[in-house]
Amino acid sequence: MYNSIRRLAIASCIAAVFATASVSAATNPTVGGAAMYPTKTIVENASAAKNLTTLVAAVKAAGLVDTLSGTGPFTVFAPTNDAFAKLPKGTVDTLLKPENKAKLTQILTYHVVPGTHTAAQLTAAAKKGGDSSMLTTVEGEKLAVKLADGKVWVVDAKGGKAAVTTADVGQSNGVVHVIDGVLMPK
Repeated sequence: MYNSIRRLAIASCIAAVFATASVSAATNPTVGGAAMYPTKTIVENASAAKNLTTLVAAVKAAGLVDTLSGTGPFTVFAPTNDAFAKLPKGTVDTLLKPENKAKLTQILTYHVVPGTHTAAQLTAAAKKGGDSSMLTTVEGEKLAVKLADGKVWVVDAKGGKAAVTTADVGQSNGVVHVIDGVLMPK
């Protein structure tokens, strides 16, 4: 009898864990056709997204896998493959070369902000600042967050803009906002 109750209790706990994971995954947006799990790290989730393969390759080439797999929390503005494709021809290949690791690291860390900044928080800060607010990146320079055309935009130091296309992708170590452009520091 005791073993039957114990098995039932264990089975109930396992079912509850899977139900919670399913509900959590269902509330998290998909990225690149892949489910994003709030129990996985930024790198683990990005690696599953078909539209973030260039970003993942760049993170690996820059040696940032351990950092973005760490506890964080981080807010990452994640450019898609199409965003990287908008760069001048040969730029990505050049940046991925070992001799350009420092420049690649600078560009990638410019897409990362310490802390967790949800779309609602970014929007509220921008509204409070007259439709614009500033964030300091891990790289050390500022990014502007602006509201225009019913969208949240991220503006880099050179005036380049990227729209947030998928917001609030929860991670175990922060949040990801997928963007349609690559941000460039000074």
